[in-house]
Amino acid sequence: MSPTLAGISIVVGLCLLLGTGMPIAFALGLAAITGLFFDMGFDVIYVITETMFAGIANLAYVAIPMFVLMGAIVAGTPAGGDLYKALDRWLYKVPGGLVLSNIGACAIFSGMTGSSPATCAAIGKMGIPEMVKRGYPNSVATGSIAAGGTLGILIPPSVTMIVYGIATQTSIGRLFLAGVLPGIMLVVMFMAWSLFDAKRKGFHFRVDALHYTLKEKLATLPRVLPLLLIIMGMLFVLYGGVATPSEAAGAGAMLTLIVVVVVYRLVRIRDFTGIFGSAMRESVMIMMIMASAELFAFALSSLYITQSLAATIGALDINPWLLMLIVNVFLLVSGMFLPPVAIIVMAAPLLFPIITQAGFDPYWFAVVLTINMEIGLITPPVGLNLFVINSIAPDIPTRDILLGALPYVLVMMAAIVLLCIFPQIVTALPELIMGPAI
Repeated sequence: MSPTLAGISIVVGLCLLLGTGMPIAFALGLAAITGLFFDMGFDVIYVITETMFAGIANLAYVAIPMFVLMGAIVAGTPAGGDLYKALDRWLYKVPGGLVLSNIGACAIFSGMTGSSPATCAAIGKMGIPEMVKRGYPNSVATGSIAAGGTLGILIPPSVTMIVYGIATQTSIGRLFLAGVLPGIMLVVMFMAWSLFDAKRKGFHFRVDALHYTLKEKLATLPRVLPLLLIIMGMLFVLYGGVATPSEAAGAGAMLTLIVVVVVYRLVRIRDFTGIFGSAMRESVMIMMIMASAELFAFALSSLYITQSLAATIGALDINPWLLMLIVNVFLLVSGMFLPPVAIIVMAAPLLFPIITQAGFDPYWFAVVLTINMEIGLITPPVGLNLFVINSIAPDIPTRDILLGALPYVLVMMAAIVLLCIFPQIVTALPELIMGPAI
């Protein structure tokens, strides 16, 4: 069987397995094993466990469960609600301040958890009902939360950036820095569109008949500032060379646990079992996907599919920007069906030499890839954030949720175009703090 035919067969088989509802890790593993069996026969038994274990036997991966635990600690407490209240009390006099508070809370909470679904759930539970209560259209209320939640995989610390860094052997610290300014840019673009969308749908901006005293405003800060200081301190020791990403993640998780125990008086065992159980389930899921994706990548390489595809693309001699357009279309379509971690583990090693050979900065590409993954979180048929919004706001029609979220896809596409025109948005901060990439 030719590499082209083998590649098509494996991809079609994978799609069929995913269509049955099989867990992604098992579908990837079964498709890889089937392809290797036809090439190696029963000798495939000797490479399965070794390849899967070798794929995750990397000390840098310790950062992933630690960041996941940190996110579970924050998501499992009223921290999201407190953050939302704090922003609302400080911005309530600003016209449209509530929608700005929602997106701002999503951005900050994303930095605490690194999880898009957790951000949607934590902020949406309070933000969506409050926005609807104050007269915002349903589509604006749900769309702003769904889009704001996607920031969880771009704003550092980001699990997807860690996976990309390990898969491509690039600096995780530099990747974190690369996501800061694009993350801020997306927050501003989301806020601008939300205000415009609400205005065009008939919402009249006015200062609500609410009043918070300075004492009430300040009362929200003691519960929010410690967590923000942990994030800032963790990033400081990481970029200052004091700690590795794994060490910073471990220390951040421990300090976050101490803060929530002191602030929210978490003393019951069942509080901790829920937090650690949630973190363990998500960590195991991510690791299983990564191990299976490593086996899948090994199968593609063993059957010379990867090499043939890279050689074919390299021989096309097309304009680099046309190549980047093709890559973006591939990432957009993949993001509609697969989670970000699976796509990065499978596609990054394949795409990395192609985009670097074409002259693109690998850290710039990491941000472009991540924004494509963000788009996948709010587009059908999978659209994980859409399902989360639907579950926490069952009274709002699914049509309104979709109509509210899909315009943000165009906003994120516009952000990718801006990054193509002004790549310094990504590269300026890493070069300023860490110097030019070697």
